[in-house]
Amino acid sequence: MIKNLMSRALPALALAALPLLTTAPASHAAAHRPSAGPVSVPAEVAARRDLPEAPPASVARTELAALTVDAPHSMAGYSRARFPHWAQQGRQCDTREIVLARDGQDVVRDEQCRAVSGTWFSPYDDRTLTAASQVDIDHIVPLANAWRSGADTWDTPTRKAFANDLENPQLIAVSAASNRSKGDQSPDQWSPPSRAYWCTYSRAWTHIKHVYRLNVTPAERDQLNVMLDTCD
Repeated sequence: MIKNLMSRALPALALAALPLLTTAPASHAAAHRPSAGPVSVPAEVAARRDLPEAPPASVARTELAALTVDAPHSMAGYSRARFPHWAQQGRQCDTREIVLARDGQDVVRDEQCRAVSGTWFSPYDDRTLTAASQVDIDHIVPLANAWRSGADTWDTPTRKAFANDLENPQLIAVSAASNRSKGDQSPDQWSPPSRAYWCTYSRAWTHIKHVYRLNVTPAERDQLNVMLDTCD
């Protein structure tokens, strides 16, 4: 199962960056020349200002019902370093910069792929942010929660794929304040202050746990069902 996850998730690390970093090049050689200055994100990229779409609520309910319900695993041995994150995606861009470009509007990046201007809407708390320094990239299912839910048994490549997953609804640009308020808490402990986002959040959380075969606690499952009810 772990190998299958790696085969799906790891190619996304190499490929997901490509549409974010290129416009239509005049030639193959031009596509590989380093930028001499700030680069605007292509309009078609700037228009995608949300994480990858999670399955609808009806599917999420089926996925949630199939998850193993268990007590949290021990945190013994955990560190964020066990989940190598913000991996290089090519052309000097790491995962954080990819998500900043994907989720932002009018994002301009310098020759080192750093966002130097743009705006970001944080759906957790309905805040508009005008500087990349105000933005955190949140793991919908936090790394520590994943560890307690079964990732303690994974190998490092699988943890890296999980921490940099651009294919599934796992990474999203939000306000630093909301991300730090959330920490590593599960939905029964913390839910987005904006109830309007509960449907999307619960669908995304459930789908990530389903894709990676992670466990849920009884309280977590119950709160996810409450949040999925908002989709109706």
